[in-house]
Amino acid sequence: MWPWSSRRRTTTVTCLACGDEVTRSKAREYDKYGNRWDREDKEFEYLCKSCDRELCHHPRNELEELLVDLEAGERDRTAFLDGYLAAVEERYGPLEERPEERREER
Repeated sequence: MWPWSSRRRTTTVTCLACGDEVTRSKAREYDKYGNRWDREDKEFEYLCKSCDRELCHHPRNELEELLVDLEAGERDRTAFLDGYLAAVEERYGPLEERPEERREER
């Protein structure tokens, strides 16, 4: 049997947010479908720990479908963002800060 130390992999991965290279052990898996527990036939992307902390970790129900509907990656950035904001307001209501969110920042 191989010693434990020889089985450890010291692979590096690239953070998809900032582009930094970090060891796999210092990265977090990112699954664009929001379900990293379903691992079958998936290749994960990675975030460094500091970029992962900055993310909203709430469920992303319907996000992938919305991005496909809005042709994300196929339109210029301004057109995509304008369409995204309009679609989110249409589906979920106005994008204004709630009073309790302002209090938490203080």
